[in-house]
Amino acid sequence: MKKFHLLLLSGLSGLLFTIGWPVHGFPAFLFTAFIPLLIIEEHILRNRPNFNRFSVFFYTFPAFFIWNVATTWWIWNSTPVATLAWAFNSMFMSIVMNIYHAVRRNLYKQSQGYFILIFLWITFEYIHLNWKLTWTWLNLGNGFAMHYQWIQWYEYTGTLGGTFWIILINILIFKALKSLLNKKPDRKTILQNGVAALSFLLIPILISNFMYYRYMEKKDPINVIVCQPNLDPYSTQYSTPPLEAIDMNFDLAQSVWDHKPAFIVAPESAIQEDIWEGSFDGSPSLNKLKDFTRENPEIKIIIGASTYRRYEENEKLPNSARYHKYAKFFYDSYNTAIYVDSSGVFQKHHKSKLTPGVEYMPTGGIFKFLEKYAIDLGGTVGTLGIDDDPKPFAVRDSLKIGPIICYESIFGGFCGDYVQKGANALFIITNDGWWGNTPGHRQHLSFASLRSIETRRSIARSANTGISCFVNQRGDIQQATKYWEKDVISQEINLNSKITFYVRLGDYIGRISSFVSVLFILLAIVFGLRRKNQLKS
Repeated sequence: MKKFHLLLLSGLSGLLFTIGWPVHGFPAFLFTAFIPLLIIEEHILRNRPNFNRFSVFFYTFPAFFIWNVATTWWIWNSTPVATLAWAFNSMFMSIVMNIYHAVRRNLYKQSQGYFILIFLWITFEYIHLNWKLTWTWLNLGNGFAMHYQWIQWYEYTGTLGGTFWIILINILIFKALKSLLNKKPDRKTILQNGVAALSFLLIPILISNFMYYRYMEKKDPINVIVCQPNLDPYSTQYSTPPLEAIDMNFDLAQSVWDHKPAFIVAPESAIQEDIWEGSFDGSPSLNKLKDFTRENPEIKIIIGASTYRRYEENEKLPNSARYHKYAKFFYDSYNTAIYVDSSGVFQKHHKSKLTPGVEYMPTGGIFKFLEKYAIDLGGTVGTLGIDDDPKPFAVRDSLKIGPIICYESIFGGFCGDYVQKGANALFIITNDGWWGNTPGHRQHLSFASLRSIETRRSIARSANTGISCFVNQRGDIQQATKYWEKDVISQEINLNSKITFYVRLGDYIGRISSFVSVLFILLAIVFGLRRKNQLKS
């Protein structure tokens, strides 16, 4: 096989990943997308003298770059800096493949050790879920977001279970094909791996469909009104007077409100006033919310805002702190969800999973200059402050709501933490207008189905420019609005107090895989050094 053929295989892999990805792809292709990469790695292993130790990285990088660009090209709508996200994410993926190759080379014969890729890849995704520069959009388990009837068992595994499923079947099909293409095919090996691949593919789907049609929500309704004011985040949203923007949401809500108890959910950054957290009572916007709920005590409001906190002279400053050069003090900026009811007491949640390049930049110390390159999506830019221990909004002892701001809805473990702390439902507030009418906002919407299955919580989703909707506890999207149209929807959703296996244990598959991966990497290093010393002697 010529090196040019390896590049063609890499391109084929990138194509398979792409056509398997939501929102227009069919996820069955994901079960074959790793096969060309496994062929590349096997060929390099069998022909070591013709390749260097980093060849797997270079020959798999095109596949991952194609996949990243072809499925998240819409990031370009915000800034050309998006190319860094494509390049770095592709690089990380190729590093995983190269580590897999190194472990196989040092520990196994050429026809063994394929299963190590499962643990290494899950470890990569688990790390990606938990570090600051997280870009988990292409975690493999997200690939079933549009075919959520296949993965109802995510309530036991989370999306990392989907990653395990995909790579396992890729390996089994690869082993069957490899034997089939031998000069003397081993029918037993072909049959064993073929039957195993088909079984591991179909049985989880059949179980999931059984779970889907059998799942019944317990009746425990609350009424929710979701507003979609449709303010362009690049123009009208931030030039509209703050009180006028609030009135837009109130007008929408009142057009469908039947004067029964209800939650009004308005989108991320719906309040345009800059609000200082030490003086909520001095905010005209918050006072307007407070007056509305006092006049209408049946109403509870969850709404997005930009807030700020001033640090006193002796306070310890986080890395996100900024300096106000005119007033001469340090402060933090927050992307905030605010809850208020007729009691007049405000509860707040600061967005804690920040979007890299938008709300988080690695700007500590010598990297401070990078702050000015943060992507400007309208509103506050640069590194934001976060909550160290996010808590759900406490409506009453038996009712808590988990507020999810935009990018936070990508993280199953984060949403599960809210449920662990008592959340009976999840409200997502977001502002997807900066993507434009691209697959970006539709992919983001589809991931809400995964969160509802993992937690078995009903979801109300308010998106400034769409798509707003409700999601029931088995992942069905209901009353989806049209994109870029002003709208309002109202529905009863059911609360749930039961804790799923996944919520109880979190990303346990990631923790187990990380332990296994570290163990095998250390063993590979030890055996590699031993072999090197033996050759010297």
